[in-house]
Amino acid sequence: MALIWAELAGIALPALLLLLLLAVLRALLALTNRELTRQLPRTDLRRAFLVGIRFDAIIVAAIALVPELAHLCGSWPTFTRWWFILCAGVVLFAGVAELEFYRQFNSRLNSLVFDYLREDTRTVTSMIWNGCPVKRYLALWAALMLLFVVISAVLVPTTSATAPWWLRALVYPPVLALTLLVCRGTLRHGPPLRWGDAYHSEHLFANHLALNGTYTLIKAILDVRKRQRKNPWRYCLPKDEALATTSALLLQPGDTPAHNGEQYPVRRHHRPQDDNPPIKNVVVILMESFAAPFVGALDGSGDITPQFDRLARQGVLFDHFFSNGTHTHQGVFATMCGFPNLPGFEYLMQKPQGATTFSGLVPFFNAAGYNSFYIYNGDFAWDNQEGFFRHQGMSDFIGRDDFVNPQFVDPTWGVSDHDMFQRAHQELEQRCSGEQPVFAIIQTLSNHLPFTIPDPLPVERVSGFDHNDDHLTAMRYADWALGQFFAAAANSSYYNDTLFVLLGDHGFCIPNQLTDIQLLRFHIPLLFLAPGMQQRFGNRRSTVATQVDVAPTIMGLLGREFTHQCWGRNLFNLSAADPGFGIIKPSGNDPTVAAFKGEHVLVHPHDGAAQLYRYQLYPEAGVTIVDNPALNAELVTMSQSYIQTATNALMAQRVG
Repeated sequence: MALIWAELAGIALPALLLLLLLAVLRALLALTNRELTRQLPRTDLRRAFLVGIRFDAIIVAAIALVPELAHLCGSWPTFTRWWFILCAGVVLFAGVAELEFYRQFNSRLNSLVFDYLREDTRTVTSMIWNGCPVKRYLALWAALMLLFVVISAVLVPTTSATAPWWLRALVYPPVLALTLLVCRGTLRHGPPLRWGDAYHSEHLFANHLALNGTYTLIKAILDVRKRQRKNPWRYCLPKDEALATTSALLLQPGDTPAHNGEQYPVRRHHRPQDDNPPIKNVVVILMESFAAPFVGALDGSGDITPQFDRLARQGVLFDHFFSNGTHTHQGVFATMCGFPNLPGFEYLMQKPQGATTFSGLVPFFNAAGYNSFYIYNGDFAWDNQEGFFRHQGMSDFIGRDDFVNPQFVDPTWGVSDHDMFQRAHQELEQRCSGEQPVFAIIQTLSNHLPFTIPDPLPVERVSGFDHNDDHLTAMRYADWALGQFFAAAANSSYYNDTLFVLLGDHGFCIPNQLTDIQLLRFHIPLLFLAPGMQQRFGNRRSTVATQVDVAPTIMGLLGREFTHQCWGRNLFNLSAADPGFGIIKPSGNDPTVAAFKGEHVLVHPHDGAAQLYRYQLYPEAGVTIVDNPALNAELVTMSQSYIQTATNALMAQRVG
């Protein structure tokens, strides 16, 4: 019996030690997010750790199954030792890496890991090395591994003796059964422990803290494969009902339906309002990570965006505007193509389904004879931007390798925002000098990890925002570069007949995690700036809108009739009683979707029932749970119809 107990100890003790180290990593995750931990009630914090033990135990038990099977077939003590060292190395590395991952994305490990790995290895490596304390994390991982190896060696003596086969045959089957029970994570009947069981609190960080990063990463792999087989959003409602609801959402005054059932589900002919301001050229400026909670014109603190704030006083500012996703490529295709960020197609620009022509700005301006170009600090191969937009009809790209003698080059991404804006101004002066109108897309990049910006800086560094100081310093620099561009543009020949549209591509994670969707991560500014705009439409509007509304709004401002199939609306052509609506979704395999209607937002969380909130953004952001079954049902139907109709149109390549 001594031999069989020694074998069991050789499995149980390393497993318990690994379980303890995973608890240490959970404590470090709470410590490195102190601003979020301070918001948690003690009961929620305790429960997060208790539930977290169950998720950790699932991973550890799954690891222990392999040596248990090995011992059942034949005692292999050396294999057991090295198996645990290998698995501990992987699991602990994931836990250490997750400390930084959570700081950047406010999410446990998910499919974003694989999405970044698929991108350019040099750029991703440079971004991580220059933007994260890699050496510190590697030292932490090495220390944890050393603890595991040394303590395991002390607790589990090496032996070559084996228990007799008949004793192993008696002992290991019940041990395996017990381990499989631990793998379920629960004693209840029905399904095993799921990540929805971690959602026990109204505080999002408490729910995230209860999860295990290795568990969520494996779940992401399985979810991606499952969604590839069948997309559940395609079958929520009868097709006719979904189409009718979506059409009613998108039709507005001046629209005439021009669809042919499912062939072109939301195509309509749009007749803009009269008396639009005279516009010849259109310039769309997508500002990297330009989060509304830090924009002074939207009551943000810290004096981060004085130049944008000055421009906002001259134009029309939308203060309830949201990004459709949480990554640049989602903001780009939603803005330019008027198409939403859909579950299962969060990386549409890189997917085969993206190889179709959308009813967006590029085809519209090509048909109208505009001289179009796209300028960007970085490499257009990133996110397949050039491939995607060439298919849409854009042919003139100015990227990182097209700048001559730039003043500053970020070793990770490309030239600085100042260099990029200087070149953009030169291009606009040259191209706008003739009779042909110009359409330009300007996309910034300096306000992105690793936040490598010129030194010395032309602005003061930001302080007092904890780990967001570097991010906000880069945002202040990007705002300064924007101001330099407009200072030059204001004295140019093209300024007075150009419509400038300024918006963020997305926001970023901040301590105020409103709802499971992290509402403020999507909140961005939208500004229309052109002579006569403010006199015609006023200075500030609170209509709820998202990036898919930008394309039809720009097309509507040009004062000509057009037929389109954008999945948004002309924001200057809504009825006075229209509160606005929007559908948003984060990146990766996170299944959470939110639907806005006016001051209400419906959030579909992980594996749970939809929750209705009333939200406010000013003077202080917050949410209140609303008990309104009728409105809840209306927003559920709205979001299901919209996503189902858009998904089916995309799959059938009927979006152009």
